[in-house]
Amino acid sequence: MHTKPILIIGANGKTGRRIAKILSERGYPVRSGTRSAAIPFDWDDETTWAPALEGVATAYVSYFPDLAFPGAAEKIEALGALAKEKGLERLVLLSGRGETQAERSEEIVRASGVDYTLLRCSWFAQNFSEGYLLEPVLDGHIALPAGDVGEPVVDVDDIADVAVAALTDMGRHSGELYEITGPRLLRFSEAAAELSAAIHKPVQYIPITLDQFHAAMSEIGGTFIADVFTHVCEEALDGRNEWLGDGVQRALGRPPRDFADFCKRAAATGVWAAKAA
Repeated sequence: MHTKPILIIGANGKTGRRIAKILSERGYPVRSGTRSAAIPFDWDDETTWAPALEGVATAYVSYFPDLAFPGAAEKIEALGALAKEKGLERLVLLSGRGETQAERSEEIVRASGVDYTLLRCSWFAQNFSEGYLLEPVLDGHIALPAGDVGEPVVDVDDIADVAVAALTDMGRHSGELYEITGPRLLRFSEAAAELSAAIHKPVQYIPITLDQFHAAMSEIGGTFIADVFTHVCEEALDGRNEWLGDGVQRALGRPPRDFADFCKRAAATGVWAAKAA
């Protein structure tokens, strides 16, 4: 077992907090890579990086807000160089399927000189329960520019399990690219139907255009945010990801969790109960 800390960059995020929890429960020393941590890490302040990486064994790298944002690749490159300088044993990068800029960051990590594992993930199931789609689910409608495309929605708990394995088992996962998906393709109309069954309230999927999505995102986060996330949707939801990966099976030797099971577990927490009554 590692005696050096494992750094979790983005320890407050959907994946990061699950990874940190699992590692802590298993007795691994964890260093939280957040701006509010005892040893802070801030993507926008490179002076925080070296202290956060000092003495670290391995690091999980989740870039906020997304690898598609301008400047992300340059920051990943600088972090990789620093990780090599600090003697890290492995970097585990959270990446996105079908995203050009995410793949650019993957190549940078490959070339960093540090051992690595790449986690290329599909659409998160937890976007419906913890992310920006929670309120739309509670309001009974999900509007996305996805048409009738099937997406292999992945449970974030599976991503966390693969990341923990890659961070702790140095005898495996070296140089691996894991395509981490759910066990089946799911149209968003089908996802809405399964959410409806779990919540006991109608949830409707409304297909919209990229222009409509951009306008809605502009109202929420401004034009710059809208530009980036519209481009991500344009790439990731155009059908290029309509196939199943085997990352969970290869990394863990078990099948991935199903979306229906996620819906049942999330409903049991009461996260959708506020407006469902």
